[in-house]
Amino acid sequence: MIHVAAMPDLHPGKGAPIGAAMSSRVLYPFLVGSDIGCGIAVFPIRIKRPVAERLAARFPDLDRPVDPDSVPAEIPAGYAEQLGTVGRGNHFVELARVHAVHDEAHAARLGLDRNDLVLIVHSGSRGLGERILRAHTEVHGAGPAADAGAYLAAHDEAVRWGSLNRRLMAARVADALGVAAEDPIVDECHNSVSVVDGAYLHRKGAANGDGRDVLVAGTRGTPSFLVAAHAGADANYSVAHGAGRKMSRADALRRGKAKHTVEELRRTPVGSYVVCGDRQLLFEEAPTAYKKIERVIDDLVDFELATPVVSTHPVVTYKTADRVRR
Repeated sequence: MIHVAAMPDLHPGKGAPIGAAMSSRVLYPFLVGSDIGCGIAVFPIRIKRPVAERLAARFPDLDRPVDPDSVPAEIPAGYAEQLGTVGRGNHFVELARVHAVHDEAHAARLGLDRNDLVLIVHSGSRGLGERILRAHTEVHGAGPAADAGAYLAAHDEAVRWGSLNRRLMAARVADALGVAAEDPIVDECHNSVSVVDGAYLHRKGAANGDGRDVLVAGTRGTPSFLVAAHAGADANYSVAHGAGRKMSRADALRRGKAKHTVEELRRTPVGSYVVCGDRQLLFEEAPTAYKKIERVIDDLVDFELATPVVSTHPVVTYKTADRVRR
């Protein structure tokens, strides 16, 4: 290791921290993890008179993959499985409304104004990334890559796959809601490795903060913030990717069941609606399981790593299909 920067959303992961940017002389695939290329994209979406529960009922089943023959692009690595699916854990697709504009000039450059709707898509490379990491760990465990060039080539394919997957999901949702699909205004991954200043910079739950626009995700019932990132070398050119967990999934499940009902978690304090047929996941991903997003953003500002551009409030958040209600 040469230099490690912890983000304000830092929390424990499986064998490696989440919310960290780690620079080293050798490449460690384990520090990137299995969800290579996981990231968040933001798409404009134009819907008149959005009503949360009605729109929630029209969301497509994003657990079922699309037909690869219908994909209007080359599929990276030829991985035709799971295309157009969101996955589990903290992944989501969210219809959100711009609640506040914090930097009018920058927001105007992105084409955003107060009350505009956007589609926020958080997902990664699904089974492709898992396959790449498994091929390494079965031979080398948590050790360095034996052939950094070969790993980087596979890694870059997974990053491209994740970006394509986010676009496919946005197009599926737009089509289901009867509106035109649009290109993303932001698309940044936060699980990756790249060569920076002659070293391998591993980002695990940390987004590229070197002059990029980044969506820092809140929770199902709190704001998210689109920020202009300008992080320097001290922060390994990185910024936070979300609120960060403050409870393990087991703790969130145990405490959540004692404090909330399923229906309470389907409707959030900001009036949004959560689509999630997995009751356990509803409790694991409850807003109370995460740190306060406002504190994370304040820390990024205080350390001069980012400037807020707009904040959004959720309208509908999709986690996994609720087939009972369909």
